[in-house]
Amino acid sequence: MTVVGLGIEGVDLVRFLTSRGATVTVSDARTPEALAVPLAAIADTGAKLSLGANRPEDTTGADLVFASQGVPRTLPALVAAREAGVPISSMTALFLQSCPAPVAAVTGSSGKTTTTALVGAMLEAAGVDFVVGGNIGVGLLGLLDRITPQTTVMLELSHTQLESVDRSPHVACITNVTPNHLDQFSWDEYVALKRRIFQFQTADDIAIFNLDNPVTAGFSGEAPGRVLQTSMLHALPGDGVALSGDAIVRREHGTQTTVLQRDDIRLRGSHNVENVLSAVAIASQLGVSDQAARSAVRAFTGVPHRLETVDTVGGVTYVNDSIATSPERTLAGIRSYSEPLVLLLGGRHKALPLDDLAREAVARARAVIAFGEAGELFATAVRAARSGEHPPVELVGSVEDAVRAASRYAQAGDVVLFSPAGSSFDAYPNFERRGSAFRDAVASLRGNARGAR
Repeated sequence: MTVVGLGIEGVDLVRFLTSRGATVTVSDARTPEALAVPLAAIADTGAKLSLGANRPEDTTGADLVFASQGVPRTLPALVAAREAGVPISSMTALFLQSCPAPVAAVTGSSGKTTTTALVGAMLEAAGVDFVVGGNIGVGLLGLLDRITPQTTVMLELSHTQLESVDRSPHVACITNVTPNHLDQFSWDEYVALKRRIFQFQTADDIAIFNLDNPVTAGFSGEAPGRVLQTSMLHALPGDGVALSGDAIVRREHGTQTTVLQRDDIRLRGSHNVENVLSAVAIASQLGVSDQAARSAVRAFTGVPHRLETVDTVGGVTYVNDSIATSPERTLAGIRSYSEPLVLLLGGRHKALPLDDLAREAVARARAVIAFGEAGELFATAVRAARSGEHPPVELVGSVEDAVRAASRYAQAGDVVLFSPAGSSFDAYPNFERRGSAFRDAVASLRGNARGAR
C-alpha cells in the first residue's frame, strides 16, 4: 500500500495500516528535513520512505493508494494510479467503513470547527462516551481502538475529505456553502463535494441544513432521510433549531422548547449564533439533553485560532483569527468587534472576490497591514476601495513584520485583528502554525515592552 502525503492523515494512515500487518510506502514531495516531525511519529512502523517527489512507480505498483486531504487528485502519481486501475482511498473513507458506531459529522464553508467543538463540549457535559476527530486536527484511525458500538462519534469533515467517501454519516450537518477554494475547484465541483456528506444516506438517517444559506436550504429537498433545519431569520417549516427573539428554541414533532438565551453565548458575532444553532441541532439527535447543551454553551469560550484573544499589550488587544482563510470568514471576524481595528490580511489568495472585504476594511479599520504571497493583491484591493488615504495600507513580508507594523498604528482600546482571508500555504503547512507565529510575534512585542521600561 502507498500513502501519499505525510501530514496528520498520513501519519494516522501509516500507523494504522502497519499495525495491521500492511507493507506501506510513504510518498511525499517534501524533503526529510521538512518532514522531521511526522517522520519521528512513524519511525517505529517500518514504513518505506519515498521522499523528495511523488513518484508514479510508488502508486502504480501498489495494491491500494491512500491520498491525504489536500493532495490534489490531479497529481501525476494519482493520475497514473487511476490509469493503472489502482483504487484510491483516504483516511476518512477507511474510517467510515471501519467505525463500529454510528457517526455524526459536520461540514461547511465556515463554522464547522466551532460547531464540532461545541458538540464535543455538549457531549462532555452530558457525560457520555464520545470521540471527536477529523479536520479539527485529530486523525481518525487511531481512535478506532477505543470506539465501541455505544461510543458517540463526532467528526469535522472538509470538502477534500469528502472527495473519496462512499458512505455518509448517520447525522450529517452542513453549516453553509459559500464561495471558497475556487483556486482548486469550480463552484459546481465545490458544491458537489459538500453534498457528499448526505449523498449516501438512507431513509433512516438525519440531515441538518441552514435555512438562511441558499445552497444548504436547497439541499433540504434532496436528502433521503429526515431533515432538520436551523435559522436565525425564518420560522422553521418543520423540526430544527432557530433563534426566536432572544431565545434559542428547539422544535421537534411540533413541540417547541427553549434551550438557552442568546446572552448565554459567550462567543462574539452573529456567525457564532449560527454555529450554536447547528451544534444544538446535532447534539439533540445524539441524545444530549437541553440542560447539558445549555451548560456547555455557557462555558464555551471558543477554539484556538478562531477570534482567540492572545494578549493585551499597551492597551491594545491582539486577536488570532488565523482560521479565517477566506474573505467571508474575515468579514465575520470584523463584524464581531465594535472597537477600532488594525486589520492584518494576507497569505495565499484563493481566487475569491475581495470587493466586500475591501469596503468593510475601509469602513472599519484604522490601518490595514498586508503580508505574504498575496499581500500585494489585498493591499491593492483596499486601496482601490478607499476614497482618500484612509485607512493607511502597509505592505510587509511576514507575519512577524505585520505584527510589528500593526503595533505602530494601534492605539489603546484598539483591536489588532489577525484575520488573513487567505490560506497559510504560502509560508506555513496549516493555519495552526500560522496562528502560532502570530502568537509568538505578539509575545515578542510584550517582551520588548518590558525591556523598554
